[in-house]
Amino acid sequence: MNVQFINPFLDSFLNVIGTMATITLTPGKPMLKEDELAKGDVSGLIGMVGEQAKGSLSLTFEKRLALKVMENMLGEAPDAIDEEVTDMVGELTNMVSGGAKKSLGEQGFEFDMATPVVVAGKEHHISHVSSGKKIIIPFNSLYGRAFIEICFEE
Repeated sequence: MNVQFINPFLDSFLNVIGTMATITLTPGKPMLKEDELAKGDVSGLIGMVGEQAKGSLSLTFEKRLALKVMENMLGEAPDAIDEEVTDMVGELTNMVSGGAKKSLGEQGFEFDMATPVVVAGKEHHISHVSSGKKIIIPFNSLYGRAFIEICFEE
């Protein structure tokens, strides 16, 4: 997978979380992901289809980090991953993919985005829409970890 295609998603994620939730994330080493098991407690997944590309993006948060993002963004401090937290994760997924879409559009890649799907719970699964390789990038923070998965057909 072309790094030119991955970086807009990483940059958008760091920008959205840093700006909206005032949380600093430190990216870890990208890896290939072989299974569908999520690494956290709540995930947003969005499909993207265009003439040059078909794929999907997922954002996954550990519970503690998701709750802290919610508190920082909306001033609410829930104790559990509830409907408001899952709605927020869906909106973050939209914002990150929208930022990447804008950046990729400037490079000549155009695609449409679906409505995000949010899944929560221990050991939930993420099913990407394309059959390409899945790249997962971990992000560390003071409040736990987040993960981006990017999967595009070759």
